[in-house]
Amino acid sequence: MRNRAPFVRRPMSMTPLIDIIFLLLLFFMLTSTFSKYAEIELSSATGGASTDEVTGQRVFLQLGSERLILNGVPVTLDDVVEQVNTGQVLVSLDPDTTSQRLVNLLVRLRGRDGLSVLVLE
Repeated sequence: MRNRAPFVRRPMSMTPLIDIIFLLLLFFMLTSTFSKYAEIELSSATGGASTDEVTGQRVFLQLGSERLILNGVPVTLDDVVEQVNTGQVLVSLDPDTTSQRLVNLLVRLRGRDGLSVLVLE
């Protein structure tokens, strides 16, 4: 019969475990976002209510993924910012409009006195 040596347990090395922990830490640090998300207030159009507070003109804006039409005339985003100063802007969204495109428009029109923006459903 063979003489068996007793099983000797060797101590486990912690180096590979530490390497994996640092790799996971690096992965989560690089994939997470640290930016602050801002809110944009949307007011939806309601039927039957009169808006006496709106002074000035009312303009109709059709927003699509590639097109932007102000009162029936194709314009760019910069043109809309220059042409619309006061009044009420009614924004109609095409089915292919992305939320980022809407946010870009609302950020440009935000903060103007006497300007009301309503997003139609």
